[in-house]
Amino acid sequence: MKAIQVDGERLIWGDVEAPVLGPGDVKISNRATAVNRADLAQRAGAYPPPPGASPVLGLECAGVVEEVGDEVTSFATGDEVCALLAGGGYAEHVVVPAGQVLPIPNGLSFVEAAALPEVFATAYLNLFMEAKATPGETILLHAGASGVGTAGIQLSKAFGNPVFVTAGSTEKIERCIQLGALGGSNRHQEQFVDRVSEWTADQGFDVILDPVGAAYLTDNLKSLGLDGRLVVIGLMSGASAEIPLAQMMMKRLRVIGSTLRARSVEAKTAILDELHDRVWPLISSGDIKPIIDEVIPLAEADRAHTLIAGNDTFGKVILEL
Repeated sequence: MKAIQVDGERLIWGDVEAPVLGPGDVKISNRATAVNRADLAQRAGAYPPPPGASPVLGLECAGVVEEVGDEVTSFATGDEVCALLAGGGYAEHVVVPAGQVLPIPNGLSFVEAAALPEVFATAYLNLFMEAKATPGETILLHAGASGVGTAGIQLSKAFGNPVFVTAGSTEKIERCIQLGALGGSNRHQEQFVDRVSEWTADQGFDVILDPVGAAYLTDNLKSLGLDGRLVVIGLMSGASAEIPLAQMMMKRLRVIGSTLRARSVEAKTAILDELHDRVWPLISSGDIKPIIDEVIPLAEADRAHTLIAGNDTFGKVILEL
C-alpha cells in the first residue's frame, strides 16, 4: 500500500508494507485522516510511536471497513467508521483494535468524521474523566482555537460548564466565543491570569486544560480556586518548572499529567465507549460539530504540516485520500 513516509526533512508518498489484521482488529480502507501536533513532533524525532504501533504518522482516520478479525462482532465489512490510532493514519489502509473504532455519526462525511477521534477523545478524557468536571464548574482552555480547544469548548457548553479560553489573536477569541466560550484572552496582548478574577467572580477556575507546560504553570496555579485541577497535556513551552507547594496545599490543588497515545487498548476503549454514549448523539443532532480549517490531499501532507506549524489555523487540518 501507499503511505506518507518521513524522508529526511521531507514527507513523501510511497510504498510501505501493509498492516496485518489480528483477531481483534478492524481493517479500514482509509478516506481521510487529520494532522495533530504529535505528528510534527514524531516527524522531528521527539515523539516516537508506542511499542508495536505503526511507524507511519497519523493518530486518527475515517473510512470503510474492509475486513474484521475473527473475534470482532461489533463491525462488518462495508461499515463507515472513524478510529483513534496509535499510528498509521497517513496511509491507504489502517488496522486498529475494534475498541478504538466508532461508527461515523449520522450525517457526517469522511472528512468531517476524521476530525473527531483524537481531539474529542483528548478533550473528553482530560476534562471529564481525569479532572472529573461536573456541571457548573468553570473551565479554562489554553490554545482554545486548536483542535482540542474547539472540541473542549463545545463539550464544556454541552455539559453545563462555563468555559473561557486563551488564544493567539482577537479573531480566534471571537470565533471561540461563537462556539460557546464566554470570554477569552489574547496571549500576545495580555496575561490571562489578570482576567481570572473578572471571569470567575474572584473564585478561580475549577479546571484548567493546558498544552503549554512550563511557562504557564505558575499562572495556572494562581488561576485555580479551591480544589482546582490542572491537567497538563503538552509541553510546548518546556518540561521543567518550580511548583509552589504551599499554594497547592492551601488551595488543595491537583496537577494531573496526561497523555492519550500510549494508553492501553482497554483504556482507549473505555474512553471511546463514553464518547459514543455521551458525545456522538450530540454530534448526530448537530449540537456539536467538527471544526475544520482546511482540507488538503494526503500526498501533500508536507504543506499541511507547514500550515499547522504556522499557528494560524482554527480547528483541524484534514488530509483527504
